Amino acid sequence: MLLAHISDLHLDGGARAAQRAARVVEFINAMSRRPDAVLVTGDIADHGAPAEYAEAAELLARIDAPVLTCPGNHDDRAAYRKGLLDLPGGPSTTKGAAPDPYAPVNRLHRVGDYAILMLDSTIPGEDPGVFEDATLEWLARTLDGLGDTPALVAFHHPPCAIHHEYLDSTNLTNGDRFAEVLAGRDNIAAVLVGHAHTPAATTFAGRPLLIAPGVTSTLRLPWEPGEGLVNRTSPPGIAFHILDADRRTMTHFRVVE
Repeated sequence: MLLAHISDLHLDGGARAAQRAARVVEFINAMSRRPDAVLVTGDIADHGAPAEYAEAAELLARIDAPVLTCPGNHDDRAAYRKGLLDLPGGPSTTKGAAPDPYAPVNRLHRVGDYAILMLDSTIPGEDPGVFEDATLEWLARTLDGLGDTPALVAFHHPPCAIHHEYLDSTNLTNGDRFAEVLAGRDNIAAVLVGHAHTPAATTFAGRPLLIAPGVTSTLRLPWEPGEGLVNRTSPPGIAFHILDADRRTMTHFRVVE
């Protein structure tokens, strides 16, 4: 199975973000092999405005493959849910109450022989991430229901340090609880995230942790030359995840010139 993984489009109604995102879409559509799915791990909009999701919906609809998304810290749950998923609200916390448009957005997708769980790690109005109790409970319950089906877990905030002072202050704040859910569940092939605007790979809770590059910009690491948090002139990036019959995950990172 071949997955294309992009993140952090930060569409804002401006030409720069739109052009960079369009280059990535064109690159995917020009591939000789159609990906089995395209994962977009958050910060799709820059300000969470409805107009930004209308722009995103039009852009992502051009991709000649299924597109799976989750929100990031720049996204607004209600506007994201309505503008990209065409859903009025999430599950209610009170029996008989109307759906809550600000409930976490957690979704299960079946792609080939795999299950892909797109999770909501956002804290409305804040940059750091957290898995709410409802999300951790949904994750555990869903994984239990999958049995031996191989699974990928995708969300926005990295659950461990990437060794950049600012970014590490905005990562997932309860990675320990997430690791507890993963423990003992051998069918999880990899964890896929965004947020960091840099291609990176490590392990977390004994699984591959793969971070997609940013579409809108690239993080400037502390030892790299230049000024500012990000390099806005670096080309957009994309990750390709190949999942084979042995449940091994191979990842290739590419820039889109």
